[in-house]
Amino acid sequence: MTSAPATTVVVVTWRGAGHVTACLDALAAQTRPHRTLVVDNASDDGTAALLAAHPSSPTVLRLPRNTGYAGAMAAALQRVDTPLMAWLNDDAEPSPSWLATLEDTLDAAPLAAAVASRLDLEDGSTQSSGVRLTADGHGADLAEPAPEVFGFCGGAALLRTGPLRTVGGIPASFFCYYEDTDTAWRLRLAGWDVVGAPEATVRHRHGASTRPGSPLFHRWNERNRLLTLLRCAPGGVALGQLVRFALLTAVLPLRPGKPDAPNFRFGLRCRVLAEVAVRLPAALSARRMITRRSALGRGAVWEAWAGH
Repeated sequence: MTSAPATTVVVVTWRGAGHVTACLDALAAQTRPHRTLVVDNASDDGTAALLAAHPSSPTVLRLPRNTGYAGAMAAALQRVDTPLMAWLNDDAEPSPSWLATLEDTLDAAPLAAAVASRLDLEDGSTQSSGVRLTADGHGADLAEPAPEVFGFCGGAALLRTGPLRTVGGIPASFFCYYEDTDTAWRLRLAGWDVVGAPEATVRHRHGASTRPGSPLFHRWNERNRLLTLLRCAPGGVALGQLVRFALLTAVLPLRPGKPDAPNFRFGLRCRVLAEVAVRLPAALSARRMITRRSALGRGAVWEAWAGH
């Protein structure tokens, strides 16, 4: 008798007509049985027809509006009824043994709630083998593999569904970026480990759906980093980074020769601060809930991982 699949692979797509078929083809070639759930963020480019016609017949959840990667994953979590939930970008093509490797890695690590894949770019270089925590609270991709990592890149990872729900799920309001680092941080505060599986490889067309380096990218990235710190980091770290961001913003108009990157634009940084201010009550409420669910202190997690 064949056992039920352990994993639901969730693919989030938005205007993915140019690449989602390759992603589904790669999933259909997996050596491990699984369920596939595609969350379509109200695509208007023919994606829906491609999903309906794909021979693998994935389950499709079509949302009435674009809720971003975080919102779509949060919606998917309500539908997942398997012990494991894989996150996968629609511009990623996993190798045939990808899911089997991730599942076997979690089986061998009962204290781990998540396992990171290795994402390789089209030129063969490694984009991410997991995520580290920098000394100032950024989630940064690790190019070199490590047996244990602080977090995972949400473009391709496997999580235990139960612990994910227990720590509060996925921060839907982030829209895009840092939902993975925030989730890994909460899992660690709850006492879970995160491990890497560099043999679980994925070919990633990075930026096919979004534009890294664009003003929108920097706006979401900077905002969500600060919100993640407010939710998960020690209070002094979170306040210090928020004040630092505000002070740098205030002096930018006075600085000659400042960098031309969008995240050094005065208007964009002011918008980030305004959006953080609006979301501050919800972030502090989430912080209190995270504290109640935590098995470890924020300081202990910070000292163990920040800057290492």
